[in-house]
Amino acid sequence: MRRLADAGMRVFAERGYHQSRVDDIVRAARTSHGTFYLYFANKEDLLRALAVDCAQAMDALAEEIGPIDATDEGFAQLRAFLERFVTTYRRYGVVIRAWMEDQVSDREVDRLGVRAFTNIASALGRRMDESGAQESDDSTAEVAALMALVERFSYALSSRDLGFDDDEMLDSLTRIIHRGFFGAAAA
Repeated sequence: MRRLADAGMRVFAERGYHQSRVDDIVRAARTSHGTFYLYFANKEDLLRALAVDCAQAMDALAEEIGPIDATDEGFAQLRAFLERFVTTYRRYGVVIRAWMEDQVSDREVDRLGVRAFTNIASALGRRMDESGAQESDDSTAEVAALMALVERFSYALSSRDLGFDDDEMLDSLTRIIHRGFFGAAAA
């Protein structure tokens, strides 16, 4: 089942979800159609299973976001979250892109994506409020901007080789977000 799921993600990423066929997935997994249909009814069912896995990983990320303030400890917490987010995005990018680009007609799969990103946004919003760095009483726009920055940057990282060293990239991204959204002073 894991081989089929991994093959499905590779094929969806290479060909796009709509252009992918069960034949392509089976070939990439080096297994039979019978094995595929033992676990999944069709490619939509495979995407649904991948979406459940991705949503669970994203929910775990939301629960793990520790206190983020303008201190070095806050920087470390934020960097650890961003590293886990980027890693998760690299693994499940095809599912997340399907959510973000409204490629899926399955409402349950869409709901999983909305819930997962809402949980992360809510957790980050709470941490932003706790930091006291927000200028307004309504941090909705700030949280939306932060989520867009993190999601689109992760998309760019996972969809092409930008030649970044991961540690330097994570340090830079963390610095930008730490200063801009959590009130850290420039070093």
